[in-house]
Amino acid sequence: MSAVLRIVNRVLLGIVGLLLILIGGSVLAVGLGLNPPSWWIHDGQHDVLLSDAERTRWRDDGWWWPTVIAVLAVLLLLALWWLTAELRRRRLAEVLVDTGDGEGALLRGRALEGVLAGDASQLDGVARAHAELTGRRSTPEARVRLLLEPHVDPAEALNHLTTQALAHARDSAGLKSLPAEVRLRAVKHRAERVT
Repeated sequence: MSAVLRIVNRVLLGIVGLLLILIGGSVLAVGLGLNPPSWWIHDGQHDVLLSDAERTRWRDDGWWWPTVIAVLAVLLLLALWWLTAELRRRRLAEVLVDTGDGEGALLRGRALEGVLAGDASQLDGVARAHAELTGRRSTPEARVRLLLEPHVDPAEALNHLTTQALAHARDSAGLKSLPAEVRLRAVKHRAERVT
């Protein structure tokens, strides 16, 4: 997901949440006895959301109220899913480094990602590398994507990544382990006509 789309999602989520809080809070305030303004949808403390005529209008249709409740439940579940998807951190912001003195230090996640990607891109036959840290700050996990040159053996590239770049990142951060998910892709070169 791009950064712009993420920002738009968070702004929309904030606006929807603010509107719901304002509407719900104002209805609660009127219900507790505050006098509403003349333009407000409720007249006072004893006013109801649905009148008898509105409530009984669809009484003979047995499908109406279960459908309304089902649609509202689906909307609530979608809103909760949207909220949790936006609040969940995809990338690890910091890694807890054991300094050996019992105190510990915090290392920026992006810094470790940069070093890991830099080390991986220096490996023989790797055209481009990208690294991302996930998990918890005391037990990070890495997601590495490698773009390999056509002549490289994927097993050899994976072995070099594990024994060199990942081992270096793990040791430099003082981690006991650094599990990694590695995705390998080959560079696709365009065919050229030979005359």
